[in-house]
Amino acid sequence: MPLINDTKAAEIPAELDRWNWGAFFLNWIWGIGNSTYIALLMFVPIVNVVMIFVLGAKGSKWAWRNRLWRDAEHFRKTQRKWAIAGLVVWISLPIIAFLLVYSIGQGMKSSGAYQISMERLSSNQELVGRIGAPIKDGLLPFGSIRIGADGSGAANFQISLTGSTGKATAIARATKSNGVWTVFLLVATPADGGDPVVIINTRNIRIPKSGLDA
Repeated sequence: MPLINDTKAAEIPAELDRWNWGAFFLNWIWGIGNSTYIALLMFVPIVNVVMIFVLGAKGSKWAWRNRLWRDAEHFRKTQRKWAIAGLVVWISLPIIAFLLVYSIGQGMKSSGAYQISMERLSSNQELVGRIGAPIKDGLLPFGSIRIGADGSGAANFQISLTGSTGKATAIARATKSNGVWTVFLLVATPADGGDPVVIINTRNIRIPKSGLDA
């Protein structure tokens, strides 16, 4: 077994030369922690696509040579910790991303522009006739809401709708002035492929297949 001061000159023991999940999951972070700076190639576009797999395959060998280890067990325990940390990060990132998107979506739903839009959508008799009542919105809307320092704002979002007999997608555009939201465009397109239902269009925006596309 190599001593603490000569591991760099020694070949890695066969039982340690295996796929390195820490290097694969954490790549450049693992590289800095294991004095394997070739991992910084992860910052090079295109190369990084291949490098992540190279690190997984070669990481154990490079780490063994580039750092000083007390013995094989020290190396094994350290790399196991890197693997666990990498797995935790990869599991956590999608959860964090979902929570972020969810919080943004819920913030959008609480806005006056969204609430006005849903009130008009759920009470529109033409849309109710097309997809059935009650009309409910989906979990997450897509779009954006911007509020300026003076309290003015603009909203642009898309809402998934579900009725008792069908589904639809609505688009809404609104502006905010003096603390009041005004929806100037609200159109719902049923999933059955029929013509869109124009609920609000105060600016006479052209809408294909709605009779307002001339």
